[in-house]
Amino acid sequence: MDGAAIIRTPWQDPPATGTATVIAPGLLWLRLPLPMVLDHVNVYALDEGDSWTIIDTGIHSRRSVALWEEILAGPLQGRPVSRVILTHHHPDHIGMAGWLMERFNAALWATRTSWLMARMLILDVEDAPTPQALAFSRAGGMDPAIYEIRKAERPYNFADICHPIPVGYTRVQEGDVIRAGGRDWDVRLGGGHAPDHLTLWSRDDNLVIAGDQILPSISPNIGVYPTEPEADPLSDWLAACDRLARHARDDHLVLPGHKLPFTGLPLRMQQLRDNHHGALDRLRAFLQEPHTAADCFPHLFKRRIDQGTYGLALVESVAHLNHLLHAGEVRRWRREDGAWLWQIKDR
Repeated sequence: MDGAAIIRTPWQDPPATGTATVIAPGLLWLRLPLPMVLDHVNVYALDEGDSWTIIDTGIHSRRSVALWEEILAGPLQGRPVSRVILTHHHPDHIGMAGWLMERFNAALWATRTSWLMARMLILDVEDAPTPQALAFSRAGGMDPAIYEIRKAERPYNFADICHPIPVGYTRVQEGDVIRAGGRDWDVRLGGGHAPDHLTLWSRDDNLVIAGDQILPSISPNIGVYPTEPEADPLSDWLAACDRLARHARDDHLVLPGHKLPFTGLPLRMQQLRDNHHGALDRLRAFLQEPHTAADCFPHLFKRRIDQGTYGLALVESVAHLNHLLHAGEVRRWRREDGAWLWQIKDR
């Protein structure tokens, strides 16, 4: 990697709502709003001549439906959507997929894991927190006031912001080549942020569609959830960074799921790895004395964690602690209130 390499973006501003930016011939960049701290998601449209392939879709809401109607009539020129490709199963990427499928009889392409998780989570509607979710929160040492609020609230459900996805999809696997937008794209799978996360690397020019696997200026959330409380997604993340970095070039134009397209991919891949290795080093120093996952927030995050970001912070803190546990570097034991206390092992 060139020591003088830097990360640049060709665009200082995203496309305005309901409009599109031409990235390259046959490829449009659109942006849809999100009702959360990260307030947008990027969507890409690939021109198939008489129709479009859409990569990721935004959440499902009345506002999103209205915006999609505006996009279809405007930048997409009234042509139908023939195919939707999902980078991964998170709701800001899959929320409108079922709506587009029903509207146009569009095909859905995704990795098997993404499709199964999307279908399962949309169908799994919970009206109250499960005992497992509450136990997970206690195990993380969640602030008691926030715990009581979460205990009394209806949980967040994918179905709240995702249109149902019909049965039937085309599986995409590592090593496949997808023809879309007049280009051949190599399929390379990531992981850590979401299992079997799809990335697409054009054989015909310098474009990389990265979803949330490779983001500029922010790091994708790497989290452990009540569904698999002993998981080590950080190992998956670091392994994926190593795999994908082998293909990275400075001239690649990366089209991410959030923020702005950018060049300087080899440097960004190194930054993404270094970010988590630095976090692990800070935890090793902090855990000379026993602490809960929630105690670790100031040593992992550069921003203040409030009630709105508490859940994401907790799952990421547990992910880093589980990584050290699987590596044999820490021990843990239960406090009387059910929280795990973590401490570096004596060497």
